[in-house]
Amino acid sequence: MLTEKIEAKKNDVIVYNKYETNFAPLDKISGYDVRPGLFGVNGATVLPYGVSFTIHSTHAIYCELVLFRSGENVPFASLPFPEHYKVGSVYSMIIYGLDIHNLEYVYRLDGVNDPKRGLLFDKDNLLLDPYARAVSGLDKWGEFRANNTPPYRGRVISDNFDWGGMSHLHIPMADLIIYEMHVRGFTKHNSSGVKSPGTFMGIIEKIPYLKELGVNCLELMPVFEFDEMRNSRVHKGKLLLDYTGYNTVGFFAPKASFSSNPDYRQKASELKELIKTLNSNGIEVILDVVFNHTAEGNEDGSIFSFKGLDNNIYYMLTPESMYYNFSGCGNTMNCNHPIVKNMILECLRYWVIEYRISGFRFDLASILGRNVDGSPMSSPPLLKSLAYDPVLCNVKLIAEAWDAGGMYQVGTFPSWNRWAEWNGRYRDELRCFLKGDNGFAWNAAERIAGSHDMYNPINGSENPSVNFLNCHDGYTLYDMYTYQIKHNYDNGWNCTDGDNNNNSWNCGIEGETDDPVINSLRKRLIKNAVATLMCSRGTPMFFMGDEFCNTQFGNNNAYCQDNEISWLDWGYISKHRDIFEFFKFMISFRKKHDVVRKETKLCSCDFPSVSFHGEKPWKIESDHVIGVMFAGQNEDGQDDIVLIIINAYWESMNIELPQLPKNMDWKIEVNTSKDDWHDNDPYNECSVLVIESHVSIKERSTIVLTAQKQDLNDNVNNFL
Repeated sequence: MLTEKIEAKKNDVIVYNKYETNFAPLDKISGYDVRPGLFGVNGATVLPYGVSFTIHSTHAIYCELVLFRSGENVPFASLPFPEHYKVGSVYSMIIYGLDIHNLEYVYRLDGVNDPKRGLLFDKDNLLLDPYARAVSGLDKWGEFRANNTPPYRGRVISDNFDWGGMSHLHIPMADLIIYEMHVRGFTKHNSSGVKSPGTFMGIIEKIPYLKELGVNCLELMPVFEFDEMRNSRVHKGKLLLDYTGYNTVGFFAPKASFSSNPDYRQKASELKELIKTLNSNGIEVILDVVFNHTAEGNEDGSIFSFKGLDNNIYYMLTPESMYYNFSGCGNTMNCNHPIVKNMILECLRYWVIEYRISGFRFDLASILGRNVDGSPMSSPPLLKSLAYDPVLCNVKLIAEAWDAGGMYQVGTFPSWNRWAEWNGRYRDELRCFLKGDNGFAWNAAERIAGSHDMYNPINGSENPSVNFLNCHDGYTLYDMYTYQIKHNYDNGWNCTDGDNNNNSWNCGIEGETDDPVINSLRKRLIKNAVATLMCSRGTPMFFMGDEFCNTQFGNNNAYCQDNEISWLDWGYISKHRDIFEFFKFMISFRKKHDVVRKETKLCSCDFPSVSFHGEKPWKIESDHVIGVMFAGQNEDGQDDIVLIIINAYWESMNIELPQLPKNMDWKIEVNTSKDDWHDNDPYNECSVLVIESHVSIKERSTIVLTAQKQDLNDNVNNFL
């Protein structure tokens, strides 16, 4: 305790009066009163009587803290850590009397410089604290710096955000509708109509739109601090940036330029305000996190953090001390080394505790299961620790279960009944089936049914399959049926970048066309895809703008396009209103039918929970026609039966339907061959048909049916 009341803050300057021995400064270094700090708390921690700076390095023999005033290039103080300020490999120091709001800091470390052993110590390097809660120098998006010199410095953050009584939503995976979003691209286009385009605040302004659409989970593409100017270049007069942000600079710091507030002290608060407001509107937030590599790159990359701290610990190195590149981005983090594992765990806990994040999607997650030599591990320590961590026990863990080194673990990712996966097989096999390829009917039916052939009993997680047809990688949904080949020439690599295997179909004409027949077919295929996604067991996810046919003009690798190629053009809503309304309807339909989302109590007619059908009930014989029927009871104990039938063939097909109990008839809820749309009426009110045992389904069309008691529908409408 203090002998006199602590004057904790005066104009945001930390000061002190008289302290008992336990708090009193013990030393003076470079004119500052100091004492040993909090060795067990990494990063810069604000205390009532000072700031504790803590960092660790296994191989360093010298550590120095360098302090700058905000925006200045010359430090105002350098404080070497005395020997008794080191415990094990941890350096920690409390400094008194700092103005934390006019402060930036870095470290200098020294030790053996022997690249052949993976040791890169150089006392001249200014190193960013890996645990920095904010990073300076990146406050303004796209700000040019001579020679792209990294100016990264840590900032000291004092958190005082008021969450009120907010707690996590904990929406079950089966009930999620995930909307993948790039923070800047979502509202940056002039057509967005928001006051703060390209920012967290811009998303807040669009919450009414998100609620109207019906999504209840945002998956934000990287919001950890990254440097969009890293490797920036000019091509055809356009500045190309690291737009998507999959090259992390600071894992504990939010992206400063995504905030609309110029005051850096409020930038973290704006993200928290976004999360709080989304949660209060019933929308969870999942972060797309990138622990597989960093922005430091390979042997030719810069040294600004991990390389200068413990290069041969944080990165996987070959026997020649070169960088393994399982990420495709120059380096690979050594995630299962105890030090790196602990850093990742501490990072995720921080985001859950301080930002109330509901889940994480892990980019190239198979890397997280590699050993120090790059070999796959059967029981990776990191993945197991994440699965059982008490702070993370209720958050969603979603793996992109592959990497750029050839490891593909979709269906076999080590899960401990906790991990879900981006189902890459769902994407690939459904794309092939929906465009009419041979040989995919059975696989497509399995994917729609929940991919039990992949996940049971190998993976016991609840709803382990995150189903998607489109995401930030590859074509948009609209482009998938508009372009046969990628059009990435604006990226500057002569169209050599991006995936060549897109399973897309241009419907006979490459790119935009005025041909009404082609455009009608494209919209029908889009509706087929949406109906299939929303009538599949597992968790559906789609990419921002797919709900109104946003296009990237055939670019399937728009990572560097900070312009109209990547930004949402909100004008497409009016142009493709029918698709937007169809998305809304299918999302609402999914929410109304428990049996589509999950296995429920068996229905009274003893239909199985899931069954497969074709031109004849209970069997699939055609390569191009499949039916998947979900049956069970809803929460009210009423029978709920849903049948989706997809005709991917280029001719109409006559389908014999499964026989219902005598008191029930089939009712068509959706027929994608219908081009007209009634703005004020949902499908199941404007187009109802009670049918007998057969239905004709037009070419390349999808119908969705539900079983209805006969007293609900006495009339036959000419729907087909």
